[in-house]
Amino acid sequence: MDLLKFFTAGSVDDGKSTLIGRLLYDSESILADQLEALQQSNRKNDDGTIDLAILTDGLKAEREQGITIDVAYKYFQTDKRKFIIADTPGHIQYTRNMVTGASNSDLAIILVDARNGVVEQTVRHSFIVSLLELKHVVVCINKMDMVDFSEDAFDKIHKTYSEIALKLKLKEVTYIPVSALKGDNIVNRSQNMSWYAGKSLLDHLETIEVNEDVKSAQARMPVQWVIRPQTDELHDYRGYAGRVLSGSFRVNDKITVLPSGIRSQISKIETNMQERDEVHSGTSVTLHLKDNIDIGRGDILVNSTHEPIVSQSIEADLCWMDTKPLDTTILYLLQHNSKLTKCKIRDILHKVNINTLEKIETDTFQLNDIGRIIIRTAEPLAFDLYQENKLNGGAILIDPRTNLTVGALMFRASAE
Repeated sequence: MDLLKFFTAGSVDDGKSTLIGRLLYDSESILADQLEALQQSNRKNDDGTIDLAILTDGLKAEREQGITIDVAYKYFQTDKRKFIIADTPGHIQYTRNMVTGASNSDLAIILVDARNGVVEQTVRHSFIVSLLELKHVVVCINKMDMVDFSEDAFDKIHKTYSEIALKLKLKEVTYIPVSALKGDNIVNRSQNMSWYAGKSLLDHLETIEVNEDVKSAQARMPVQWVIRPQTDELHDYRGYAGRVLSGSFRVNDKITVLPSGIRSQISKIETNMQERDEVHSGTSVTLHLKDNIDIGRGDILVNSTHEPIVSQSIEADLCWMDTKPLDTTILYLLQHNSKLTKCKIRDILHKVNINTLEKIETDTFQLNDIGRIIIRTAEPLAFDLYQENKLNGGAILIDPRTNLTVGALMFRASAE
């Protein structure tokens, strides 16, 4: 059974938490103790029904204010698929939290209030979806019960958002009219919208194809550990342990060690104390090479026929996540897979007004700002472009003074 990871986005009070609660409740994916706590809760909707948003509002401040502040993860499964849901904040103040939840997702659900239509936050969240190269987007036009399930209201929002999707180059967008409060088109098809011929939300989530299309030949394995027991029994044992990031490795494959550029060949593959002829992305392995090479943590083993870019100057999109502004005068730490190196912000190309999508000249970044920069690293990095291989095309910035993660990077080009 495969796994689908998705997140919800939308403005405050668009009904994200209620939609997830309804999805869990109607699909009977709530544990007995959760159901009992839900029934005993004194938080009710205006019509006296249980407020299903309680299922995802885990923080005390969230329950008190009725808003989502941090990312809440929920797990459930049906007969067809397993799911991980990230309920992300809608408020502009918590954009960094949304980026965190969205970065590991396969699909985005963007909620639009049928009464208000597309608003600034809708554009903001859609821009982030585009930035993170998510291929699948579901626009849930919520609160259809508040507009008498009007087809005209749905069509108007459909048309407006289609123009935004075209501008942002969103690849696959599906539109579903729903009422999270009443349950229309969440798990079961609604009887109140006979004009809608599409699937319910759950049916769509169960059947959509989201297989990662990173080419098999684009094999990447960052080295996490060099295994050299140097015991009498394993005197000559030398293995390179890590997790296959993307693609596949086979015995006898020709590989390149980056950033050194030294080439060799795979002599043996081990996983779970067993030898394998082939391993695929997501597998933790130990690779053995035919040659004794100086390899350390932070190096990356790649297929010699499809090598990534190696550079010290990189053009990247940046989402700033710290309350302190970006400081171009200091050295930051850049963490790219198992590689940790010092870096400096060489140039700020622009910041994006993500409500209007206008590029703005600036000399710094504040909390939740998004834009493009050029960084210079102390050591060469072996990376892919984010739009071609997300798993090897992203990194984080760390402030060495506080050891806090202050920025998320998406590599777009070599700047050398």
